[in-house]
Amino acid sequence: MKAMLLKNRFKILVITLCTFCYACNNNSYKESLTTETVDISDDFQIAESDKTVNSYKIDQSNIPLDLKIIKSATARYKVKNVKEATSKIKAIAQKNGAYISDLRFQNDLYKKENRFTIKVPQKHFDTVMDSVNIIVDFVEYENITTKDVTEEYIDIETRLKTKIEVKTRYETILRTNAKTVEDILKTEDKLRIIQEEIEAAQGRLKYLTNKVAFSTIQIDLYESVDYKETPESYTKTFWNSAKEGLSNGWYFIESFIIILINIWPLLLIGIISFFIVKKRFKK
Repeated sequence: MKAMLLKNRFKILVITLCTFCYACNNNSYKESLTTETVDISDDFQIAESDKTVNSYKIDQSNIPLDLKIIKSATARYKVKNVKEATSKIKAIAQKNGAYISDLRFQNDLYKKENRFTIKVPQKHFDTVMDSVNIIVDFVEYENITTKDVTEEYIDIETRLKTKIEVKTRYETILRTNAKTVEDILKTEDKLRIIQEEIEAAQGRLKYLTNKVAFSTIQIDLYESVDYKETPESYTKTFWNSAKEGLSNGWYFIESFIIILINIWPLLLIGIISFFIVKKRFKK
């Protein structure tokens, strides 16, 4: 009886130990799974982050570094005093390395208007526009346009390089292979044509370079003027009449002197005649 009781207790102890070991192993397995899941998630986030960074770098590398952009603007502003506003804008242009290329002033019964064009370095284009906005009273309109000539510029540069290489080859042919007069004339004619094409391409490149380097801003400033009707007649004041009398008197003196100068021969004859007649009457 005691042996059976001990045997049962031993079985219970073994079952309890097995259950405890199984539970411990299961918990450690879950913890390892959790840890691995966290690690995998972190790696995935890092990979996604790297992917984003790499894609951003790829997009940035596709942007050209040396764009050729021609910028221009037309604007019309209302100011209190056209003369003062023009002087301030000239000072702004001079400060930013710009210059006035042309200027036209117009004055009528309703307004005073000054139109001029500013050539400004492209890097100071926005600075000049913002500075002008500060000194004006009202912006009627502002139009800013940009033109990308990068493709044309690169195309001309490539063609120009090719033409220069062709010119070099023709010069080599002229020096070494052209033996007869006919060959020399043909080669020189080819050189003349290619030289004209090179000069035309260089001129176009220079034009585009200048247009890109200096932006154009055309500004119209106007000042409103109170309309005044022209009177039908004027009433002269005493001082106006006195000034006019002095002016007329001086004009009469000038005219009289000029008349005397013009008739000096007659005056001379008259004076001589007068003395001759007077001398005869004395006798």
